Amino acid sequence: QVQLVESGGGLVQAGGSLRLSCVASESIFTTYDMGWFRQAPGKQRELVARIFSGGRTYYTDSVKGRFTISRDNAKKTVYLQMNSLKPEDTAVYSCNARRVQFPTTYEYWGQGTQVTVSS
Repeated sequence: QVQLVESGGGLVQAGGSLRLSCVASESIFTTYDMGWFRQAPGKQRELVARIFSGGRTYYTDSVKGRFTISRDNAKKTVYLQMNSLKPEDTAVYSCNARRVQFPTTYEYWGQGTQVTVSS
């Protein structure tokens, strides 16, 4: 069982920056693909960014060039640096850990952290 604890959310003005952190409990953190999802009120949860165990990254189009996902395997931590924030980035952001060991997918979630961007 992997436990994920997020921190770093808060209230920021448009154009500002925040850095989210997610610390994993699992000692085999390096084998997991890590991601950040967000869910705004009345909307479906969406994948914002993912960093795979090999280091490759993925970003949804709306955050490309503004957000950066990174990981520190020694600290078992994944980060989401969010710059040039917009009001439409307001959402609950959740950390996700996923490992595929065919035919089983192991997936874990953090409790979420609120990000509010004021105009």
